[in-house]
Amino acid sequence: MVEAALARGDDVTLMNRGLHRPGLFPDVERLRGDRDGDLSALAGREWDAVVDTSGYFPRQVRGSAEALAGRIGHYTFVSSGSVYVDHSTVGTTEDARVHRPARGAAEELSSPEAYGGFKALSEEAAETALPGRVLSVRAGLIVGPYDPTNRFTYWVTRLARGGAVVAPEPQEQPVQLVHARDLADWLLDAAERGVTGVMNATGPAEPLTLGETLERLRGSVGPEAELVWADERFLVDAGVEPFQDLPLWLAPTVDPDWAGFFGLDSSRALAAGLRFRPLEETALHTLAWATGTEAPGRKDVGAPLTPAGLDPVRERELLDAWRREAA
Repeated sequence: MVEAALARGDDVTLMNRGLHRPGLFPDVERLRGDRDGDLSALAGREWDAVVDTSGYFPRQVRGSAEALAGRIGHYTFVSSGSVYVDHSTVGTTEDARVHRPARGAAEELSSPEAYGGFKALSEEAAETALPGRVLSVRAGLIVGPYDPTNRFTYWVTRLARGGAVVAPEPQEQPVQLVHARDLADWLLDAAERGVTGVMNATGPAEPLTLGETLERLRGSVGPEAELVWADERFLVDAGVEPFQDLPLWLAPTVDPDWAGFFGLDSSRALAAGLRFRPLEETALHTLAWATGTEAPGRKDVGAPLTPAGLDPVRERELLDAWRREAA
């Protein structure tokens, strides 16, 4: 977001606790504070627009939005497609039912349902504080440089290494993702134009399958790689965890409740100007960052997480076992 705003020539102010990588963007104005209690640095200031990328609980978003209510024109809240209750089918629109945490539920991100429910309540908190001035963006999988999750980067770097690669069936499973730079550019443009409401924001504009995704990634970053398509049931029975061990894969036949997780309808955001660069370009940007040729020393941006992806030894074991079974 900061890089995109600076490239546009915007005047940027950051507000955070200053605990993680405080040396980033040395020429940008910084305000120090804590949304769990100390918002005093906001006093007496005005901004055209605010982008809230880190609101997880409604009390946090409510406090920030109320503190800014009289002094901003537009508020963007980055929410999540995880707000939805039903992930079994594709085509989920913004009108679908969302999770609702039980009254008095502890504010803990203990499950996907809790995460989604608190995001949904945070959307409401922002709109209550700033009626008619909020864009709540239910983002899908955000990928590209600086991503600490490895959910897309795994495939880019693994295919770039070449050799036999475990690829999970079914190849026709849908896939959705959005390059962080495409999302950032659109959010800034939408704020400038005063776009409001609730919008799913993920891509591409046309349907994409897992098979097509991995083949296109192979063509752009790993032409020496061989995709070895392994049966869905075999992988699950072998203890391979969908989405974590093999990112993007949902094991949709084995677990149909999640078969449509990559099935958000983003037509509202597309109508509001969201655009996507080619998948191949996203892969090349990601590989340049991951190998240090684009931004050396900045690969640790992001919260500490258990990165997704198979260990090379584990992958070799699975390849051997699958070839024996398929023989």
